[in-house]
Amino acid sequence: MSIKSIRERRYTINMTHEEAFNVLKTGASCVITGPAGSGKTYLLNRYVEYLKKHSVPVAITASTGIASTHLGGQTIHSWSGIGIQEDLTEYDLEGLEEKSQLRRRLTEAVVLVIDEISMLHDFQLDLVDKVLKFFRKNAKPFGGLQVILCGDFFQLPPVGRGSGYEGPRFAYHARVWNQVGFEICYLETQYRQEDGKFLEILSAIREARVTEEIREILRSRQNATLSLDIEPTRLHTHNIHVDGINSKELEGLSGKSVKFSMTTKGRKNLVEQLIKNCLAPFDLELKIGARVMCVKNNFEVGFVNGSLGIIESLDESGPTVRLVGGKRIVMESMSWAIEEDGKTKAEIIQFPLRLAWAITVHKSQGMSLDAVEADLSQAFEQGMGYVALSRVRTLEGLVLRGFNETALQVNDEALRADKRLRELSEDSLESFKKDEAGAKRRADDFIEVHGGKIVEKVSTYDATKKLLEEKYSLAEIAKERGFTKETALAHIEKISEEDMDCDISYLRKEVSPTKLKKINQALEELDTGKGEILLSPVKNKVGANVSFNDIRLGRILYKRSKL
Repeated sequence: MSIKSIRERRYTINMTHEEAFNVLKTGASCVITGPAGSGKTYLLNRYVEYLKKHSVPVAITASTGIASTHLGGQTIHSWSGIGIQEDLTEYDLEGLEEKSQLRRRLTEAVVLVIDEISMLHDFQLDLVDKVLKFFRKNAKPFGGLQVILCGDFFQLPPVGRGSGYEGPRFAYHARVWNQVGFEICYLETQYRQEDGKFLEILSAIREARVTEEIREILRSRQNATLSLDIEPTRLHTHNIHVDGINSKELEGLSGKSVKFSMTTKGRKNLVEQLIKNCLAPFDLELKIGARVMCVKNNFEVGFVNGSLGIIESLDESGPTVRLVGGKRIVMESMSWAIEEDGKTKAEIIQFPLRLAWAITVHKSQGMSLDAVEADLSQAFEQGMGYVALSRVRTLEGLVLRGFNETALQVNDEALRADKRLRELSEDSLESFKKDEAGAKRRADDFIEVHGGKIVEKVSTYDATKKLLEEKYSLAEIAKERGFTKETALAHIEKISEEDMDCDISYLRKEVSPTKLKKINQALEELDTGKGEILLSPVKNKVGANVSFNDIRLGRILYKRSKL
């Protein structure tokens, strides 16, 4: 089915991960936002690792417990001491000040990260600001901390406040929001979905442009038969049936079950937080043939949060999982921890798996799933359908059991805010590009002023350039530098533009001649000579079998040929 009517994209913004990372390093308070699957949490984790490498104290938090365990942190409510309070008097603050552990972590932090910001109320962000100013004896916003907010306002909103309160108010309504003057890093490039048609459908839902044609496409996925060699994970809007479905399916398998219990260490209250919010269960009961989902990322081994598989073999030492696509992994246990000041305060260890016949939409947030069966006929919250649909990588991996109009709606206010965030991101990017040398100085100053260590004075691009000169492959460059391929390509693009003597022609062999020809044709058609050619329009022209990384490399080679 043609979807020509929904192919028009209204925005041209495309801040790359590398550009956003460089903005974060300046020490400016930032908001990282963008569509589901654009790598927001990946960027967040990368910046946290950078801060730790340079010995800069960072507090890692999130608005929900599940999100905080993904990052190895706490909820912002627990970390800041605000708990479930709707206000804090001077008397309350003085009482909090008596808690020595709270006082120490609030005064010693240099950077505060808050993930899943869409689910945090405005008054809660103001309370965090109030507490930090009081404890740090500093009248600047958040007591002078660099604050990094991360999330997508089209996803799940704050839960309702007490009686007499008219619904949730997003964090950008907080008084402190405008006082800070956040730099906005709006990420566009998709890493989850490479299916151009499906990506356009998600974009249309996100931008409130759902047409009858889109509804028809979604109806075509009702009760569809998947071509994958695994059943889809069932997403439900309510929690009541999920545990029952998983237990019943496990009981229906023949053979002996093996139970793996979580091991724990550290402060009791923090351990309890980790257990409560970890997607891997305390007691993981498995059988051969059980459908499971990975609930943590391990890029080296080859699975991510949401990867689906089947238990292929099992003994007391652990399970072997066959993932979708056939890859077999001898699963090892992994750790979830809460760290403060570089020290582990609490830790739990378990195999990063859960039964995956069913899961709630809420718990699926942040996951990338290979196959999804969703019943959205009882969707009760705007944005819920977008969250559910955007979990799956391709339209062919989706089965719908029904959907209502609420599932196709997004919050009108979030829509208006999103447009403004895109505009502000464009301003941030333009300002940064005008003074990249100054940004580099500010990044070094930020580390040194806060007692950190400048680990690498040599240009990071020079290190990548040396590998290019030695004719390393793209995969080898990424591995050697500890980068993703996307970051490696961002380096190569910058080097290619600034140093014509650096030979990158050997990288042509990374993309098949047929694909490269398609990419070049698309680039020629889209090249107006008035600015950067964005990836998504190229993707729409070349089709699903050409990856974004192929397009990135093709664009680099194309631009080099035009110099």
